[in-house]
Amino acid sequence: MQIGSYLKLSVAVALATIVLKFGAWWFTGSVGLLSDALESLVNLAGAVFALMMVTVAALPPDEDHPYGHHKAEYFSSGFEGVLILVAALAIIWAAVQRFFAPQPLQALGLGLGLSIVSSAMNGALAWAMLRKAREHRSMALEGDARHLFTDVWTSVGVVGALVAVHFTGWLWLDPTIAIAVAGNIAREGVMLVWRSADGLMDRALEPDVRTQIDRTLQEFRHQAIRFDHVVTRRAGARRFVDLHMHMPSGWTLGRAAAVRTSVEQALMSAVPGLRATIQLLPMDVEAHFGDTEDLK
Repeated sequence: MQIGSYLKLSVAVALATIVLKFGAWWFTGSVGLLSDALESLVNLAGAVFALMMVTVAALPPDEDHPYGHHKAEYFSSGFEGVLILVAALAIIWAAVQRFFAPQPLQALGLGLGLSIVSSAMNGALAWAMLRKAREHRSMALEGDARHLFTDVWTSVGVVGALVAVHFTGWLWLDPTIAIAVAGNIAREGVMLVWRSADGLMDRALEPDVRTQIDRTLQEFRHQAIRFDHVVTRRAGARRFVDLHMHMPSGWTLGRAAAVRTSVEQALMSAVPGLRATIQLLPMDVEAHFGDTEDLK
C-alpha cells in the first residue's frame, strides 16, 4: 500500500471509532470515555489534513516551488499537534465540570466493549502506519501513527479507570483519569508541533546517514581530490547534501565532471532518497562561509 492509501484507511477507521466511542460515552455517561471520543475527532481531522498534505508533497517542482513541495508534510504534523492540544483543553474542561457534579455510570459492560473494539482497530492501523512511515520517511504518516498509538494508550487508561470505578464506587476516578488522559495527549501534541517546526528549519540528516555520506566520500579521496563544506538537510521524505569537491586545476572540465557524476551516483546509491549537489573547485581555491562580510 502507498502512503495515501494508509491515510485513506486512517480516515475510514477514524470514522468507525468515532461512532464506537461516542456510542460508549452515550451509554455510560463517562467523561473519561467522552475524552477518548473527542480524541477520535482529532484523529479524523488529522488524517484528512495529512492526506491533503501528502498529496501536495508529491507534486513535482514548478515555477513557484523549484525545490518541490516536500515540506508540506511538516504542516500536517504541526496541525495535528495543535488539534491534540485543543482536544486536551476540551477534555480538562469537561472533567472539571464532572468533579463538581459527579454522575453514576451506566451500562459499563457495553461501553467498555465498544471502547476495546475501537482501540484494537486503532492499534492495528497505527502499527502498520508506523512501519510504512519509517520505510518512506514520511513525517505526515508518522505523526498520524503516533497519534493513533496515543489514542490506544488513552483508551487503555480509560477502560482501567472505569473498571476501578465499577468495583470501588469512586466516581471521582472518572474525571481524574480524563485529566490524566488530557495531560498525556497534550505532551504528544507538543512533541508533534516541535518536530514539525524543527523540520521546517532544515534540520541536518541523522548521524548514521551523515556517517554513510562521509564513508562514501572517503572512497574518492586521494591526493588529487578532497571534499569540504559538506552540509545536509531534510525536507519531508527527501534528503539533501551540498558539498565542494576540490581537484587539480589542470584537469579538463570533462574529466572533472565525470568524477563528480561518479561521486553523486555513489552518494545517491548509498543513501536512498538523497539528492546531491556538488560544486567543483580547483585545489588551490577556498570558499568561505559564515564570515561577517557574508552577512552584510
